[in-house]
Amino acid sequence: MGINTERDVEANLQIGPTDQGFVRIFIEAGGMEIPMDFSPDEAEEIAEEIRAAAQTAAQMAK
Repeated sequence: MGINTERDVEANLQIGPTDQGFVRIFIEAGGMEIPMDFSPDEAEEIAEEIRAAAQTAAQMAK
């Protein structure tokens, strides 16, 4: 299993701030719930990685 392995799984994704000052990424799939909390700095790093991946994917699609 890896980043390039396709799966036929539906999942719901929610992202938002918590009342404790963290950023939560919440994933629900197949009856499982996965809450992941990150500091604002960690969330910024994740956002940068997502932007970089999106940019690379867009270039590959051309």
